[in-house]
Amino acid sequence: MAQKFGGKYSPDTNARTSTARQAVAEARQVDAAGAKANILFTPGILLAFLSLNEGALGLMLGLGGAAVLTLAAWLTRDGLRAAAAYDQRKVARKPSIPRKLFGSVLTGAGIAAASLSNDPAVLAAVLYGVAAGGLHMLAFGIDPMRDKRMEGVDTFQQDRVARVVDQAEAHLAAMRDHIASIGDRALIVRTAQFQAAARKMIRTVEEDPRDLTGARKFLGVYLMGARDAAAKFADLYKRQRDPDARAEFEALLTDLEENFAARTDKLLLDDRSDMDIEIKVLRDRLQREGL
Repeated sequence: MAQKFGGKYSPDTNARTSTARQAVAEARQVDAAGAKANILFTPGILLAFLSLNEGALGLMLGLGGAAVLTLAAWLTRDGLRAAAAYDQRKVARKPSIPRKLFGSVLTGAGIAAASLSNDPAVLAAVLYGVAAGGLHMLAFGIDPMRDKRMEGVDTFQQDRVARVVDQAEAHLAAMRDHIASIGDRALIVRTAQFQAAARKMIRTVEEDPRDLTGARKFLGVYLMGARDAAAKFADLYKRQRDPDARAEFEALLTDLEENFAARTDKLLLDDRSDMDIEIKVLRDRLQREGL
């Protein structure tokens, strides 16, 4: 079905359309893994098929190597996505499992097993494995090895922010997936608008963890409720295209967006008030000291 797209010189372009396009552009993210990680699944598949005509030992080594290579590809793909999420955050914890590092080690082990399935020379297999693991590490890098923190903020507070942000992003991702399963572009755009408002609050909290207290209910309870509402709406709307249910869901998104935006503005205003107080206190102290 043809879809209508707005443009700079379209007659019906307005501020809301521009805001919607901006929200969709912000929410749209290129998969950090991409083709270069997905292609890593190919060697394991090829090795499994090529081992079928080998003897018993060659078959077992080939199938084992294929399984190890497939696991390495899966870990590498998840490691790339975890590293990309880490890079996008101002406050983030290091990945709990160094997936890319394990992927490099397993790639070397899988290639070594593949070599042994065709040639019993152990030294050659070890050399092939070391070379493959090293090339894998050069191609995909290593995982972040330390937490990303902000100066001047205590570690406990930043850990709290990192946990809340991880949870909020998970709720937003689940909500996006539920609405995307409907296949309705207008609903996807409308959901992206609300998520842009939610992510603005997330960025505000990341920049100043002291705002977490005022935003925690929004980033936890409210986003969890929005996720559950999106899941129930998607199930209902895929079975029955009920216009009333759609109108209620869009009204919910509007209320959430307005409340998130208002709360974010209040957080920013409080930050400005704190800054003004600090400036006033400093000026008064300088005046007392005759500077």
